[in-house]
Amino acid sequence: MPRILVSGADGQLGQSLKAIQDTYTPIYEIIFLSQADLDITTSSNIQSVFEKYKPDFFFNFAAYTQVDLAEENKEEAFLINSQACAYLGQNCAAFNTHLVHISTDYVYPGKGPVPYREEQAGSTLNQYGASKLSGEQAIQQSKAVYTIIRTSWLYSVFGSNFVKTMYTLGLERDELNVVDDQFGSPTWTRDLIHAIFNLIQHKATGVYNFSNEGVCSWYDFAQKIMEYKGITCQIKPVSTAVFPRPAKRPPFSVMDKAKYKSATGADIPKWDKALLKMLSNLE
Repeated sequence: MPRILVSGADGQLGQSLKAIQDTYTPIYEIIFLSQADLDITTSSNIQSVFEKYKPDFFFNFAAYTQVDLAEENKEEAFLINSQACAYLGQNCAAFNTHLVHISTDYVYPGKGPVPYREEQAGSTLNQYGASKLSGEQAIQQSKAVYTIIRTSWLYSVFGSNFVKTMYTLGLERDELNVVDDQFGSPTWTRDLIHAIFNLIQHKATGVYNFSNEGVCSWYDFAQKIMEYKGITCQIKPVSTAVFPRPAKRPPFSVMDKAKYKSATGADIPKWDKALLKMLSNLE
C-alpha cells in the first residue's frame, strides 16, 4: 500500500483531508504531520522523517499564507514557501518520493481578461506570490518527481477563510461592504483534495491549475453565502480602493483548467454548487 506523508496537518487543507480520508485509506496509507512533527524549514528534520517513514508520496500542505504580513515578513515567507521547497525537493529526490505541492493563483500577473494557462506564471504582484513562485522553481530545479497544483480562494469548514468570516459577520451585522472589482474562482478544499488524488492516480506530473468552475467577484461570492444561509445582511459592492492593504491583490486571477481536465478526464464542480454543499455542513 503506497504511503503518503502530509505536512501542515492542522491547516485548512490538512484537516479537510482528515475529514474524508476514509475515501482513500483503502488504497493509501496516510500519515498526518503537524508542524511539531515536521519542520519543513530544516533539511535534516525532513531527512530524519523520510528515513523513518520512507514515503511514496509527500503532500506539502504547509505554507506561509499571510498575504499582507508577507510584505514585511519577507524572509519568513521565503523560508517557508521557497527554501523549504528546495529542501523537500532534495529529500524527495533522494528517497524516490513523489512530491505534491500546493501553490497559488498569485504566481500569475493578475490582469486578465483571459484565464491563465500554466505557462503564463512568472510576474507577481506581492511578496506572497513571489515566495510561492520561488518555491515552485526550487521544486522544478530539484531532481524530484513532482506535481504542483495552483489553486485559488480556498475555503472549508475548517480554519479561517472568507466563507466562514462572511457567515459570522452576516449574522452579526445588517450591512457589509465587499469588493466587486477582483475576480477569481473559489475552491472548496474537498474538491481540491479529490483533484490531488485524481492527478496522482493518473500519474500526472508537472504543473496544473485547479479551482472550482466559474468566475465571480468577492461581492458575488458573499451574496451567495448570504442567500444560501438565508441571512438578511445586505452586501454592498465597493472598489478595492476602499480597503487599502499592504499587499496588492490581483484584479483577475481566473485560471484555465484544460490541462487538469485532459490529464484526469474528471469534471470539476461549479463554484456555487460546491459552496452550497460546504455550507450545508457549516453551523
